Amino acid sequence: MRGMHMELNTSGIIGQSTSLAEVFKILGKVAPTDSTVLVTGESGTGKELLVRALHANSRRAEKPFVPINCGAIPKELLESELFGHEKGAFTHAIRSRPGRFEMADGGTIFLDEIGEMELSLQVKILRVLQEKEIERVGGTGCKKVDVRIVAATNRDLEVEVAAGRFREDLYYRLNVIPLHLPPLRERGNDVLLLARYFLNHFCAKKSRPTLGLDETTRRVLAAYAWPGNVRELENFMERMSILVDGDVVCVEDLPQKILDHVGDLALLPPVDETPAAPEPAGEKAEAPAPEPTPEAAAPQAVAASSAPEAAAPARSGAFVWPDLAVLSAHGLNLKDFLDAVEGRLIDEALGRAEGVKNQAAELLGIKRTTLIEKLKKRNL
Repeated sequence: MRGMHMELNTSGIIGQSTSLAEVFKILGKVAPTDSTVLVTGESGTGKELLVRALHANSRRAEKPFVPINCGAIPKELLESELFGHEKGAFTHAIRSRPGRFEMADGGTIFLDEIGEMELSLQVKILRVLQEKEIERVGGTGCKKVDVRIVAATNRDLEVEVAAGRFREDLYYRLNVIPLHLPPLRERGNDVLLLARYFLNHFCAKKSRPTLGLDETTRRVLAAYAWPGNVRELENFMERMSILVDGDVVCVEDLPQKILDHVGDLALLPPVDETPAAPEPAGEKAEAPAPEPTPEAAAPQAVAASSAPEAAAPARSGAFVWPDLAVLSAHGLNLKDFLDAVEGRLIDEALGRAEGVKNQAAELLGIKRTTLIEKLKKRNL
C-alpha cells in the first residue's frame, strides 16, 4: 500500500489519495487497541476490507475473524446466527449449535449492515458490549465471550436514531472510534490506480495480454462519479477484459451511461498521474510527511488578489514568513490575511484542476467535502 508504513498490513487495499491516507492513520492508532469501531461509507467502498485490515493489525490477528451480514440473513434467523441455539429451541433445531459470537471468541466479529438490525436484537448486542456475555436461543444460562466488535453501515445512524429505528445507546457504544471510508469519487487518481490493477488482474486471469487505457478513456474514468464505488469499478474492468477486442480500451468501448454522465469529452481535464518518488531501499515505504516546521522549506507564500502582495516577497525562492508589518501595511487583521492566502491557494488549485473539485482537493491535501464547504463560505 503506497503512502503507508510497510509494517501496516492493509489487506490488499490499494490507493495513494490523501483521504485514504487519513483513514489508515486512524487505523494504525486504533488497531492495536480493543476499542469498538464503527465503519461508515457508501456501498461498494470496501468496508469489509478495511475491517479485515483492522483485525490483521490487532493483537487478535491470530484469532478468528468472523463476519456476518445483518442485512442478508432473514430477521427471524439472525438471532440464532449471532448467539447460537440449544437443541429443541425451535422447529428443526435438532442439535445445539454455537453462534458467530462464540465462533469469534478471542478474535473479532464484524457486524456488517448493522443499520438493518431489528430493535429487539439491538438490545442483545448492547448487552454483549456491556456484559461481554451471550445467551443462546432456548438457553438457560449466559456464556462469557471475549470478542472485539466492529460494525459497519452505509446508513446515517444519527438519522436512524432520530427516526426511532436505531437505539441511541447502542449507537454511542458502537461509535467509540468512527472510521469513514471515502467514496471513490473523492479519492482522486486512485480511480486509475485501481482501474489498472483490476484490468491487469482480469486479463491475467483470462490469459490474455494486458490491456492499456488510452488518454481519453483515462480522462473519462477519472471524471465519472462511480456511484457503485470500487465494486462498480472492479465489475466494469472485468467487463472490459472480456469485451474489448484490441489491446487498448478506447472511448468507443465505454458504455453510453458513463459517456452521458461525464458530458463533452473535449472539456474533460487532463489527468496528472505523476508517480510518487520511491523511498530508498530498507526504509519505510512512503510514510506520511511530518508536519512542516518554521525552518522547513515550503511553497512560496501567496495571497489573494483582494490583498495584493500581502505576504512578504520570497528571497531566492525560499519561503519568508510574514510578520505584523505586512498586516499593518495593508490594513489587514489576521483572519482577513489567512482568508486571502487560503482563497488564493484554492483558486490556483481549481485552475490547475480545471474546476474538477476532487482533483483540486487532492492538490490541496484536503477532503473534497472540506473544499466544498470552503467554497460555500466564499459563495462560489
